[in-house]
Amino acid sequence: MRARVVVAVLVAVLALYLVLAAWRGWLLVREGGVVPVLLGVGILLLPLVGAYAGWREVRFGLATQRLAKELADAGRWPTEELPLAPSGRPQRAAADALFALRRREVEEASEDWQGWFRLGLAYEDSRDRRRARESMRRAIALHG
Repeated sequence: MRARVVVAVLVAVLALYLVLAAWRGWLLVREGGVVPVLLGVGILLLPLVGAYAGWREVRFGLATQRLAKELADAGRWPTEELPLAPSGRPQRAAADALFALRRREVEEASEDWQGWFRLGLAYEDSRDRRRARESMRRAIALHG
């Protein structure tokens, strides 16, 4: 529940920022002249890009949360306890060993969204966020 509150606050702050940026862009367009109008149009485009990026992130978060709940309800949530480094993150060697196992699972059943989700968790434990997100996106796509 706490994460939802944090996300809601961040989305509200982003929305406020985007509205203020759009307002400033509109003021520049209304001022007239080539330079202010071009700057105003550029500033007006930034909120559109920001809103799109924010919407995609929220949608991704909701989808992964839904899949995580479904995985846990099905009793397929990973239960391996990885040793932790002083930072609180899993130790790299242990995470890499678990990653190899998860990778084999996906190779054996490449259309199983649950395997891709667990592979994404293993990528995250191995500190490869880009591939973790790719695996999660694949799981979301396979889940439908």
